[in-house]
Amino acid sequence: MSEQRERKCLVVVWPHDAHTVDAVFRTLREGWVSLLLVGQRESMPLPADWEEYADRIAFEYATDAVDAARLAVKAVREGRAQAMMKALINTDVLLRAILNKEEGILQKGRVMSHVAVMEIPALGRLLLMSDAAVLPYPTEEQRAAQIGYLAAMCRKFEIAQPRIAMLHCTEFAGEKFPHTLTYAPLIERSKAGEWGNILLDGPLDLRCTLDKEALDIKGINSPLEGKADALIFPDIEGANAFYKTMPLFAGAEIAGVLQGPDCPVVLSSRGDSELTKYYSIAVALA
Repeated sequence: MSEQRERKCLVVVWPHDAHTVDAVFRTLREGWVSLLLVGQRESMPLPADWEEYADRIAFEYATDAVDAARLAVKAVREGRAQAMMKALINTDVLLRAILNKEEGILQKGRVMSHVAVMEIPALGRLLLMSDAAVLPYPTEEQRAAQIGYLAAMCRKFEIAQPRIAMLHCTEFAGEKFPHTLTYAPLIERSKAGEWGNILLDGPLDLRCTLDKEALDIKGINSPLEGKADALIFPDIEGANAFYKTMPLFAGAEIAGVLQGPDCPVVLSSRGDSELTKYYSIAVALA
């Protein structure tokens, strides 16, 4: 892995939990990152061998998690870090620092959204999704950004023609569910080539996006053919529930990354496993 990657500096925000520290030190040992750890060093559960890598580790003291988020964002703005990782800090605290109009790292006009990559044993292939962490009720333009981010991430995994589904509980757009009214215009934009070679459809229910038999039984004609590569949820509530259900009940391995800021941001849940956090770093730096 170290031969395939350019080494980048990963700034870790408030690394006071073992799962995060284990994940970032795994990447450090494999040779494809250096670390900037922002927090209180005496509270960091550093591994016994950390001094062996002292030449690739820097520490920056923060008074609390809010201060750590501010300092991490500053490190990115100054070019001292090329990626960021959330550790034992609330998501909203980190997002406020990223979104700060004077000192943040989200350029005007850019949309910030969360992309997750899942490996679900029962499915037998990767499945991407958005947005489990940032956008509560996406507007048409925010959903357009989600489509672009998902298409780009699919291509990183060598999916030449990403199949992207816009989900809902019904296959019919209508006034009862106002945001479904944006689906048809987005499909037309897709057909016009806005996001390159992709297949986009919706509204579709979750099963019909991934189960061709269910699609056929309902008599629905979809270009996705029940083989979606990526899912766009109608709101954060459904997306977050799905995101947290998959590892718990389906044995999924998940990586989660923010798209839109000046650098990739690993935004795994504080309760995620060391492996999930490790995979998230790998996706962020891909």
